[in-house]
Amino acid sequence: MVLCGSNSYNQKYWLDPQFEKLPTQIKEELKIMCVLFTEEVGGTITFEYDDDGELVITTACDEGDLLYDDIGAGLLVKKM
Repeated sequence: MVLCGSNSYNQKYWLDPQFEKLPTQIKEELKIMCVLFTEEVGGTITFEYDDDGELVITTACDEGDLLYDDIGAGLLVKKM
């Protein structure tokens, strides 16, 4: 289940409507983390829950995206 995500290609942020009841501050922090991530390294980021209920952060880029910073993406995810 995807909690939220951001996409640098179409400059969009998305929060699953099932999580609309989260406190406003939490929703804002999620948005800030996602958007700043995609602005800095490009590509996409999603926060997802796996089958065991663990939060998984996934990043990706379009094939041929020469501006995507794969190393920077890995470092930023580790900081989260």
